[in-house]
Amino acid sequence: MSTVHQQDHQDRPARLTVGVVGAGRVGPALAASLQLAGHRPVAVSGVSDASRRRAEALLPGVPLVPPAEVLQRADLVLLTVPDDVLPALVTGLAETGAVRPGQLLVHTSGRYGAKVLDPALRAGALPLALHPAMTFTGTAVDVQRLAGCSFGVTAPEELRLAAQALVIEMGGEPEWISEENRPLYHAALALGANHLVTLVAQAMELLRTAGVEAPDRMLGPLLGAALDNALRSGDAALTGPVARGDAGTVAAHLVELRKHAPAAVAGYVAMARATADRALAHGLLKPELAEDLLGALADGTAAGAPGTDASPGTPGTENDDNDGTDGPTGTEGNDR
Repeated sequence: MSTVHQQDHQDRPARLTVGVVGAGRVGPALAASLQLAGHRPVAVSGVSDASRRRAEALLPGVPLVPPAEVLQRADLVLLTVPDDVLPALVTGLAETGAVRPGQLLVHTSGRYGAKVLDPALRAGALPLALHPAMTFTGTAVDVQRLAGCSFGVTAPEELRLAAQALVIEMGGEPEWISEENRPLYHAALALGANHLVTLVAQAMELLRTAGVEAPDRMLGPLLGAALDNALRSGDAALTGPVARGDAGTVAAHLVELRKHAPAAVAGYVAMARATADRALAHGLLKPELAEDLLGALADGTAAGAPGTDASPGTPGTENDDNDGTDGPTGTEGNDR
C-alpha cells in the first residue's frame, strides 16, 4: 500500500470517526482509504472468520464489535452488506435506536439509491449511496485500485457536496446516478463485469480441453485488445465468425461445445444471437448471410436442448464473499 497519501495527512487531526458494518471485500478497503485521507476507523462488524481476518489485515487495531456498537462509535458508517440484506439491516438499526441524528450513513449497493436509507433518515441520519464500480479482492491492493475508480453516487441535493468529497478523498471519481436509474445502472455493470468473468472462465476451460497449456497467456492479449477496442469503438469493434456471417464455423462450434461442454451451449447461442443483432444493426453483418447464421444457431439450440442446462452445482459458481460491486460475487453471511 502506498504511504505517500498517508504521509500527507499524518499530522492532521482525524475529521470523522469511521465504522464498517459488514467486513466483506469492500468495507475494510474503503475504510482504509478514508484513513489515508485523514479520517479515523474506530469499529468494524463481521460475522465470519474470513471477514475478521480481512478487517485485521486492512484495519489493524480497529476493534470488532456488533453493528449497533459500530453506529455508537462512528460519525460515518459504511453499510457494506449484500443487497438483499440492506433494507432489513437499515430498518432494524433505525427501529432499535442505533442511528444517531447527524450521522453519515453510507451504503455501497449498486442496486439501491438513497431511499433505501429512509428509515435511518427519519431517525436523523444523513443518507448517501456510494457504489464503487470496481472488482474487489479483499486485500490491500484494492486501496490502490480505488485511484481513478468511478463511483455511482446518489444523494439528496443538500448532501451532494459531502458525497463528492468522500469519493474524491478515496481517490475516486463521482458519477451521479438518479434514484430511479440505480437498478438499470447496476444491471449494466453486472452485464459487463460479472458475465465477463463467466465467459473468460468458460473460454479458459475450453482451451485447456483443447490442449492449450497456458490459456491465460493466450487469452490475455486477445481479450485485452478486444476490451480496448470495444471501449474505444463500440460495435465497430465486432469481429469473428458471427459478425462475418460464417454460419458453417458457428455450426462447427456448436457441435464441439455439445460434445465437450454442453453447459456452455446456451450461453454461446444467446451471445451469438445478440452479437448478430448488433452486427446487423450496424451494417457489419450482411442480411443475406444473417439468415443462414441464425438458422445454424436455431439448429444448434434444438440439437443441444437436452444438454444445454448447467447443473445447479456447477463448480466455480460460488464465492465466499458478496461484495455487490460487480466483481466476482457470492455470499458471506451478512458481510459485503
